Amino acid sequence: MTDRRWAAALRDVGRRLLELSRAGSGADPGARSSTARPDRRGATSRTSAPPATAPRPGATVRPTYAPRADGRPDPGEVVWTWVPYEDDPSQGKDRPVLVLSTDGREVVALMLTSKDHDRDARDEERHGRVWLDVGTGGWDPRGRPSEVRLDRVLRLPADQVRREGAALVRRRYDEVVRAATRLHGW
Repeated sequence: MTDRRWAAALRDVGRRLLELSRAGSGADPGARSSTARPDRRGATSRTSAPPATAPRPGATVRPTYAPRADGRPDPGEVVWTWVPYEDDPSQGKDRPVLVLSTDGREVVALMLTSKDHDRDARDEERHGRVWLDVGTGGWDPRGRPSEVRLDRVLRLPADQVRREGAALVRRRYDEVVRAATRLHGW
């Protein structure tokens, strides 16, 4: 199966699963899901949210810095979206992500956090998680320094992200891309 056919088939399956989950819950299949229940950690559980998927193994991501004030998520921008937890994809939290590239109706992105992972670097390394400091920006209203997670590449529906963040400065974006390219072999 070609890459395009595989991607189209995967999107079709995702759409069908989303429609089935909405139909089973009594929700309008044409409406966007906005049901989220925060738990004690501030995490949310969404039963009908589309899953974030990683690019296929061996797939090449072609990051291009191109932020534009056009209302769409563009490479180089930090935007907000719901990101599922790795250990339980039915739960997750709203968080900023750095858009690396766009692919049709999807964005390829890396998640950000304001948690400092330098303090527990050995534990992070043991679990295969790789972080890079990116500093502060308009994506965090409290002005906290952020880190980007390099080892977990997300593929997200473009219509599910909100442009509430800011563009990462070009120099910092290029650092992130170089580090991610070394890690993933793009």
